[in-house]
Amino acid sequence: MNLGKLLGSVAPLLATALGGPVGGLAVQVLGEALGISEPTQQKVEAAFKSGSMTGEQVAAVRQAEIALEKRSQELGIDLEALHAKDRDSARQLQIQTKSRIPGTLAILITIGFFGILLGMLTGSLQASGNNEALLILLGALGAAWGAVVNFYYGSSAGSAAKNEMLAKR
Repeated sequence: MNLGKLLGSVAPLLATALGGPVGGLAVQVLGEALGISEPTQQKVEAAFKSGSMTGEQVAAVRQAEIALEKRSQELGIDLEALHAKDRDSARQLQIQTKSRIPGTLAILITIGFFGILLGMLTGSLQASGNNEALLILLGALGAAWGAVVNFYYGSSAGSAAKNEMLAKR
């Protein structure tokens, strides 16, 4: 099971942290919020064995995200700086290697995402009946397209932080 994917819509910061350098801290706060003694990745994943979340689990996950932010601040960890550094290293690798693969994938993802959207809008592709796979594909391509935009143009998190700072002046 991909725990990060399951948690992504409820607690995006927590989901991202699970796969990053503060993954251990994320597992710890999530396990504590779920009431797991001595939390490990396996124990936390077992709590979501059905592949979906109950209302109580959603509330616990949101509490865990708040706890993660608080502990990160207490420890002096800037989560957004870590993510920005990760994105920057990917961009630097692209600059150094000059690989055509990221650009090709970006184009294919964009064509696929907007192609399916256009097909659905014109009625060429039907999302009703047994066509759940089409909706899953559209969701996956939408998420991938968001990652493409973040890679090439940066995330809106930095922009949001800038707007918040300007509002405080």
